[in-house]
Amino acid sequence: MLTKSIHKTLSELSDLLDQLTNEEYTAPCRELSNSSIGAHTRHVIELFQCLDNQYESGCINYDNRLRDYPIQSDVFVAKEALKNILNAISKPNKKVVLQQVIDGEPLNIESNYTRELLYNLEHCIHHQALIKVAILQMNHLQIDENFGVARSTIEYRKQCAQ
Repeated sequence: MLTKSIHKTLSELSDLLDQLTNEEYTAPCRELSNSSIGAHTRHVIELFQCLDNQYESGCINYDNRLRDYPIQSDVFVAKEALKNILNAISKPNKKVVLQQVIDGEPLNIESNYTRELLYNLEHCIHHQALIKVAILQMNHLQIDENFGVARSTIEYRKQCAQ
């Protein structure tokens, strides 16, 4: 079920990228502190890539990720990266250690692959909500009504509608 939700969410992002020119993708958005759709997309992709690249070692450190700026400036490169993620996420669950430094203090937190996939899904949805702010100004784009909406919110809205 989780991989199905990730596929849906990343496919929605890919569908959006199909509609954007590189100029629209890289344009600074004042409402996003002059960040771009491309910058948010790159950030989402890089965290998924980080989880995939560090899966074998079992030590996940999202701060130690490749900052691949062509993902942020070229819609085609971003779409290819999304395809690669979708092809790579179906891995067996296993214990991992999440490593991070917070305020100079190193942390090692026990986690597992499925939990980190869930984190990446929620992180992606959060950034899609930010991307939605930028695309609302572009009337020619078609997005799913739930683009950037948390799964729990979607379920809650369904319950309220009944």
